[in-house]
Amino acid sequence: MRRHLAPYLEGVAVGTDLAAPLAAPDVAPIQRRTLRLLFGTQIIGGIGVTIGVAVGALLASDVAGTAVAGLVSSAAVVGGALLAVPVTRIMTRHGRRPGLVVAYLAGAAGGTLVVVAAATRWVPLLFLGMLLFGGGSAANLQARYTAVDLAVPARRGRQLSLIVWATTIGAVAAPNFASLADRTTSGWGLPPLAGPFAFSAAALLLAAGAILALLRPDPLLTARRLAAAAGPAPAPPVATPAAVGAAPGSPVPTPATPVVAPAPTARRAAGMRAAWSVVRTRPAARLGIVAVAVGHLVMVAVMVMTPVRLHEWHDDADVLRVVGLVLSLHIAGMYALAPVAGWLTDRVGRRAVILGGVGLLLAACAVAGTAGHHTARLSVGLFLLGLGWSGTMVAGSTLLSESVPVGIRPSVQGLSDLTMGLAGAGAGAVSGFVVAAAGYPVLTGLAAVAVVPLVTLALRPVPVGAPDEED
Repeated sequence: MRRHLAPYLEGVAVGTDLAAPLAAPDVAPIQRRTLRLLFGTQIIGGIGVTIGVAVGALLASDVAGTAVAGLVSSAAVVGGALLAVPVTRIMTRHGRRPGLVVAYLAGAAGGTLVVVAAATRWVPLLFLGMLLFGGGSAANLQARYTAVDLAVPARRGRQLSLIVWATTIGAVAAPNFASLADRTTSGWGLPPLAGPFAFSAAALLLAAGAILALLRPDPLLTARRLAAAAGPAPAPPVATPAAVGAAPGSPVPTPATPVVAPAPTARRAAGMRAAWSVVRTRPAARLGIVAVAVGHLVMVAVMVMTPVRLHEWHDDADVLRVVGLVLSLHIAGMYALAPVAGWLTDRVGRRAVILGGVGLLLAACAVAGTAGHHTARLSVGLFLLGLGWSGTMVAGSTLLSESVPVGIRPSVQGLSDLTMGLAGAGAGAVSGFVVAAAGYPVLTGLAAVAVVPLVTLALRPVPVGAPDEED
């Protein structure tokens, strides 16, 4: 690995010495290598996470009951949110590589515990396993931020969306593998619906090994060396039109190279409190966090109860097949068109894509909520739900990443994933009780109401020149 990068890193220490200089032309090959690796691990991680997600609600319903199914399923979301805190702290101190490895290993351990819980029908162990299983999602989410550590401003949205899109290759097919995994492991003595989690654990272990061996040099540490080489900026930069959602063609120049913070050294004490102190003074950062959180809340609330809804009129013999097809369309909406969302994010602005995502979420709730027992119409609603999530996720994540200094960036990104995870977990936990008490259509109506705060914030103007870019 070091021999491969030697022409680009001659004279540069690739350890944790943040004072070592790194010339800007050396970044391009490192970024290309990082993107290729993340692309591959996202495919593997997407398979691991999505196989479990496809049957999580059904397994929870079988072991703990329908009313508790949403609560158990939301444990994975809670786990991903809570694990974002230690994972981003590791990244702040040591770089992206160890943080991603820890997250993937936690997910693999969780999948193993879920298998044991299904065999013993022990509900507390099922909760614990699902909490740790959220580590796979935490790693996949943090990978999108890893992709933009060294990206130039004009390509941040596209390169972030490329990693989001990579999940499509594994995740779209993964729900359809759930039935195959279940049949394959039935001969091993595992109970129904436990086999997919065994496959998930193996895939997440493979992703952890690839990151551990190949993510060198670390992109976050490299970005800090760039900041050290750049030195203090002579004046605060002017926010770009894309960053604040201005119309294309505005007479505000876009920098050709990444703008970096003058204080590159990681703050060892940086945590959620420090991250919030930065975010609350930056309107663009607040919009990015809210866009990601609300989009995820609506998506989880509707998606997690859709398999239970389908089970109402499909018998046990074919429900896994139908759930696999419907969720494949939903995941295709989430990831397959992510590059389009990234291109639009760079082209027409972050704010415009966020508002477009909101519109798609509202349409999804309307279609799914009025689908009745029509599987095809429900599939269309879930596809639109995925598209809306993609718009808010890509544009919101890009806006957030470029709105804070590089020294505090991992902590702010961790705060965003924590907020997103808790919002989705709350929605998932409540969704089971709402469906049990009032039905699936009422759930989609409540999910639609949840986007109102995001619309209000997105329509609030952010003055050009405000301290929302890296300074």
